[in-house]
Amino acid sequence: MSNTEPGQRVPTFASLSSFLSGRRPASDRDPEVRTRVDSSDATGFRPAEPDAAESGRTTPPEAADDSGRSDEAPTPDPAVVTGSTPDDVADADLAADPGPAQPAATSAPAQRADEDGTPLARQLANENRRRDRLRAKEISRPPATRYLTVSNQKGGVGKTTTAVNIAAALGRAGLNVLVVDIDPQGNASTALGIPHSAEVDSIYDVLLDDVPLAEVIVPCPDVENLLCAPATIHLAGAEIELVSLVAREQRLRRALEQYEAYRAERDQARLDYVIIDCPPSLGLLTVNAFVAAREVVIPIQCEYYALEGLSQLLNNISMIQKHLNAHLEVSTILLTMYDGRTNLAAQVAAEVREHFPDQVLDAVIPRSVRISEAPSYQQTVITYDPASSGALSYQEAATEMNERASA
Repeated sequence: MSNTEPGQRVPTFASLSSFLSGRRPASDRDPEVRTRVDSSDATGFRPAEPDAAESGRTTPPEAADDSGRSDEAPTPDPAVVTGSTPDDVADADLAADPGPAQPAATSAPAQRADEDGTPLARQLANENRRRDRLRAKEISRPPATRYLTVSNQKGGVGKTTTAVNIAAALGRAGLNVLVVDIDPQGNASTALGIPHSAEVDSIYDVLLDDVPLAEVIVPCPDVENLLCAPATIHLAGAEIELVSLVAREQRLRRALEQYEAYRAERDQARLDYVIIDCPPSLGLLTVNAFVAAREVVIPIQCEYYALEGLSQLLNNISMIQKHLNAHLEVSTILLTMYDGRTNLAAQVAAEVREHFPDQVLDAVIPRSVRISEAPSYQQTVITYDPASSGALSYQEAATEMNERASA
């Protein structure tokens, strides 16, 4: 009999726990309980060992004598000084400063970290300054509902991760957000904790059977103002089934228009954002998203292949503008999976910024363990670990996107 309490969510890989050395899965609400892969361990998993950031040492292990003591006096733990978690400290080392430092009031913990002088402490101090700037900004409602589609023909660039985390960040700021998942894999539904088994009414029923969108929308359990229209595996056949339908490219747009009227009739607050998560292809599902949206958000992985995919995507968007939706525009480009330790990431970022100076956000999303593991707990990184560097970066990106709408 399962020990899981009703309503408790566990990692999707928890069913493999008996195979993986019988280790008990970590709590989905306790980000401090973690394990790391160790190739030298026969079981494949072992408890995380404290690294330099956790133990407070400033010298590498090689500098210590045989007794395990370092010649230098221990320094305060940067994670304790700044309030960051140990795993977040490790993630911070991967990220570069997303933009030039701006004058801002520096908190006392950040000042103490700066005095330490180590690169890791400086990075943590920089994150504290970014948090201070973020807290000083007010999130205002856009003048009208913004319809965004998150798209890129290349897979694995962070489309779904960007869609759900931007939505969660805006929702936690008090804005009304709807996420429409039209990817047959249903990853956005998973990240938001929305059931999307084959028996669930989904966006498939809306597109194919004219079911009202209001009947399939489900509230996100972790964010009060966030709604989701889930996707099911039935969408895999929707590309073929849509071919014979009348106005096949317009079906999602009409469903959204009807839902907007539905909310107005019941005196419900209007939606501030509608964010559509697309599959990595240019089929009829993606075309429906482009026709329904007014803006395209393009996540770009900081690698060379992403640049090739971007040029193809822009050509397809140009075709949509000419024949189906003249109001569509590329409003936002977000650099994802940025590793500040590599020259390639810096070169790709510089090239994208040179060609699209007005569309590229100043915020950059770093590679982060927290961002990667949050979906396994059916959460976004915004709710899974709000103090992590990944959550901070997505909050900055969401705030910047919202500011551009208000400008």
